[in-house]
Amino acid sequence: MMSEREKIDLITRISLDINEVKDIDLLLERILTNVRLFFNADAGSIYLKEGDKLKFSYSQNNTLQKRLPPGRKLIYNTFSIPINKMSIAGYVAENRKTVAIPDVYKLNDSVPYTFDSHFDEISDYRTCSMLTVPITNQRKEIIGVMQVINAQDDEGNIIPFLPSDEPLIIHFATSAGLAVERAQMTRNIILRMISMAELRDPKETGAHVNRVGAYAVEVYEEWARRRGIALETVEKQKDVFRMAAMLHDVGKVAISDLILKKPARLTIDEYEIMKSHTYLGARLFKDLQSDFDEVALEVALNHHEKWDGTGYPGRIDPLLELPIEGLGGEGGQFTPKKGEEIPIFGRIVAVADVYDALSSPRAYKQAWDEDHTLEEMRLSSGKHFDPEVVEAFFSCLDILKSIANRYPDTE
Repeated sequence: MMSEREKIDLITRISLDINEVKDIDLLLERILTNVRLFFNADAGSIYLKEGDKLKFSYSQNNTLQKRLPPGRKLIYNTFSIPINKMSIAGYVAENRKTVAIPDVYKLNDSVPYTFDSHFDEISDYRTCSMLTVPITNQRKEIIGVMQVINAQDDEGNIIPFLPSDEPLIIHFATSAGLAVERAQMTRNIILRMISMAELRDPKETGAHVNRVGAYAVEVYEEWARRRGIALETVEKQKDVFRMAAMLHDVGKVAISDLILKKPARLTIDEYEIMKSHTYLGARLFKDLQSDFDEVALEVALNHHEKWDGTGYPGRIDPLLELPIEGLGGEGGQFTPKKGEEIPIFGRIVAVADVYDALSSPRAYKQAWDEDHTLEEMRLSSGKHFDPEVVEAFFSCLDILKSIANRYPDTE
């Protein structure tokens, strides 16, 4: 067991670690991973406040994870619960009070809340000890609830959460609350940028870009795992890639409504103008001051390139709108990029974007059924898409389907 000094040092390191994460989805993953490390806990969940409810936003479970094949992830349904005294998480949110329970199946009759054992029953899992902590912002307003499940001793036996640890985890929850609020603000800024594009192009909705960003990260993780890329590198890249993928079509704000909203097929000249959204979007990130700027430029510029070299815009300087000399550009023509000449983040977003476009309804089309969509993705391997990326895509398809449920289109 860790000493008190070691626990304080660990909580301090964890607080510093989460402050480096900017994307809200990845932040929740990092928070839960670290707090479970602190308690040597088997499982946990995070709920975020949405209106007068708590949305089940992220969960981990080591026992259930070990039942899956290597590289596969657990899939959880997204649901919401009322903020009231009937559930443990709802009670904690309503009262902003930490609750530690040695065994959820032996609750004292005096407490107003109950434990819902439905998940345990369908998953063949046994929840026992539970610590539920409110997550608040600087104004002491509730923004979520963190639930840690089944603390373990050094031999792996389930033990109650120690009362002496509660002040430390409450302190950590305060740091986590600041990080969550900051990450939510970052996400909202990105979505506001997207809403500008949505005013011009109805296809660019918040749900669409959230799905594409989440799909892209899952496919990247699987591609990187197969490539043997270091986990530390993957974790660092995921954060900036998630946000960059959401902004893949931001250059459409510069395209005329006459083209974006034209109900008929575009002329050759109009299509050439439409293609310019790639380098116009890339130009927004030209002052490379961070890893995010670099990845966002790469994605915006390359997400319409094709593996077989038939995509666009080709080898172009996005600032000068001129062919890149020395790489085949001559006579004012942009020579195509093909194969691994296309940066990997562009190749991945190409897959994520097309998959979402095919499987989602639009004003001008119905959503393709799943079989038709997946067949098109297979047929496009080696033509439109990098075959390795397509393999990674199919390996995490179950996760992608759960993401679609998390970010549904609104009517």
